[in-house]
Amino acid sequence: MSGHEDEYDWESHWKAYSEAARLNPAQRYRHALLISQLRALGARPGDRLLDIGSGQGDFLVLAARALPGLELAGFEMSREGVAIARARLPQARFHQADLFAPPAELSAYAGWASFAVCSEVLEHLEQPDQFLARARAYLQPGGSLLVTVPAGPLSAFDRHIGHRRHYTVATLAEVARAAGFKIVKISRAGFPFFNLYKLLVIVSGRRLVSHPAAGQGRLARLLSRLFGVLFVGNLSASPFGWQLLALLRSPDGFQASDG
Repeated sequence: MSGHEDEYDWESHWKAYSEAARLNPAQRYRHALLISQLRALGARPGDRLLDIGSGQGDFLVLAARALPGLELAGFEMSREGVAIARARLPQARFHQADLFAPPAELSAYAGWASFAVCSEVLEHLEQPDQFLARARAYLQPGGSLLVTVPAGPLSAFDRHIGHRRHYTVATLAEVARAAGFKIVKISRAGFPFFNLYKLLVIVSGRRLVSHPAAGQGRLARLLSRLFGVLFVGNLSASPFGWQLLALLRSPDGFQASDG
């Protein structure tokens, strides 16, 4: 880990929680929000999509199915995460990379992405504005960046996996502006059932810390299916939602006003 991120062991994380992450209905919900937004932005075959903090490749696996024809790339700190992602989606290009000390191979991606996604990353960072400022280098002029971060209270499990903070619309907007992005919109999503799911995580957070397998057993699978159905009733915009989704744009070629 760099000094700009916490000291959480991401190599061990993906070994312990890989299956739990795939089962996680909250992750599937936010990924569906991102796909919906990319469709609304007009993403089409030949466009380039970069996942910044791509983990084990879950989002790009979905994007390859939902938006065929995109060029796909992912940057990820964890060697283990990159290895899993490459095996699952060989047509994408995944790189182990720290944006504060990028490897030489990342120079080929300067101004590369039509669209970029940074999902559930900023809450782990000591300097999220500087991280996003570095991410801008990989976007085309006027390119769009989609960011998701958690709102609502921190659970014991959140702290265990390195969450430094959760966000409000105001604090996320502050980070985005400090990084040099224009804000198209920031929405609070997920009320009421996403919030209910997160409350269950808060209640069981200590058990998830001490027993990682609890997140991928039979009960976890049943809850995943149940909330997968309930999440259809989530509001994509509500003042009470605990999932934040921001659409940001690099200022070059930007026409709309801040939102």
